[in-house]
Formats: sequence, C-alpha cells, structure tokens
Amino acid sequence: MIARRVARGALWLVFAAFFLFPLYAMADFSTRNLIQGGRTGTAWTNLFADDALYQAIVTSLLLALLTVVAMLVILVPTMIWVRLRTPWAKGIVEFLCLLPLTIPALVIVVGLKNVYLWVTYLLGESALTLTFVYVVIVLPFAYRALDAALSAIDLRTLAEAARSLGAGWTTTIVRVVLPNITSGVLSAAFISVAVVLGEYTIASLSGFETLQVQIVAIGKTNGPTSVAASLAVLLFGFVLLLALSLLSRRRRKT
Repeated sequence: MIARRVARGALWLVFAAFFLFPLYAMADFSTRNLIQGGRTGTAWTNLFADDALYQAIVTSLLLALLTVVAMLVILVPTMIWVRLRTPWAKGIVEFLCLLPLTIPALVIVVGLKNVYLWVTYLLGESALTLTFVYVVIVLPFAYRALDAALSAIDLRTLAEAARSLGAGWTTTIVRVVLPNITSGVLSAAFISVAVVLGEYTIASLSGFETLQVQIVAIGKTNGPTSVAASLAVLLFGFVLLLALSLLSRRRRKT
C-alpha cells in the first residue's frame, strides 16, 4: 500500500512538472525585460493598453458567448425531442453533429464563402458573424457532453411526468430536464468556449481579427506580449475546467 502511494505521488509530480513547467517558462518570458534586463509587467498591461489586442479579446469573448448560447438553443431542444419523439433519427443527428470533425477548416472556409457573401450583406462585415461557423465547429464536442448527460437520466419518465402535470414543452425542458443535465450543459459550454478562444485557422482565412489572429500578429514584433496573451488564454481555460470540476463535485454531493 505504501509503495503504491509513493508511486502515485511520483506520477503526480511527473505530470505536474510536465504541464506546469511550460506555463512557468511562458510566465518567465512574458515578465522579462528583453532590452534592459530584469522584470517588467509591460507585456501584461498591454493586454488592456494595446487597443487592437484589447478589441480582439473582447471580440473573442463575445464570439464565445454567442456561440454557447446559439449552440445550446439549437442542440438541447433538438436532442431532447429526438430522444422522446423520433428515436430513429438519433443516428442521423449524431452523424451530422460529428461531421465537422472530418472536414478540414480550409474546406469549411471555402465552402462557406458564397454563403458569407449573403451574411455580410445582411449583417455587415463584423467578426461576430463567425458565430455561425463556430456553432458548427463546436457541435461534435457539445453533442458528446450533452449525449452523456441525457443518457444518465430517465428522460422519458421525467418528460411524461411533467406533461401529465400540465407542463408545456418549454416548461418541461427548462424546469425539469435542464436541472438534471446541468453538468452536461456546463461541459458543453466550457468546451465550446475553449474551442472558440483557441480557434485560429477559420478566423485568419476569413480575414477577421480575433484573439488568436492578433496573438500571431503581435508575436512578430512583441514576443512577451504575445506569450502573455497566450498564457492568459490557457489560464482562463484552466479556471473554466476547475469551475466545472467544483460544480460537478458539489452537485454529486447534493
């Protein structure tokens, strides 16, 4: 037993060093004064002082928010309805949701080029129009999270009980089903945020200035600021995962 604990502790130390050392190296480089030596916080203050970078951060956060909202509004009712009313269509929905994983980003951009001519004509040339593409991109990850949550509950019994008490479909989904799949919804939302904040190819090929595109552009002239922005994104993703873990653990205890 003692040997097993020692081995487990050693493995934890190895994994911690493997994941934390690159983060330490990024933090060290982002606070280094490359001209005069010593330490400086200029790279981190540039996250807010640099107008282009700050605007890119705001744009990416808004894209993440809009993508999560649109994904949940589309996917959650669809998956619930398919499970309750048309079980034969479950395979079709799963295939369509997982299909974006098999299509390269370059093909998606080229394929949507003509569609986006109408999108930009109707909604303008805002980077927020990338929401439509990002909803498609996050579908595979969100579908798996929601599917696991829905498979863990007796959805048909819950829905029939709510309907027998006079609840409409909106009330059934919002007040009965959603509270029972909170962990799946949070997982889908957090994973979607991480995907949107880390996406570069589609935004770059489409000519929009998102956070990752701006990080690459700044990296050509200001390495520490670029690394600071990258580290901030990683830490933000870590905080989201930690929050998901704490919420899931609290829910299990409840």
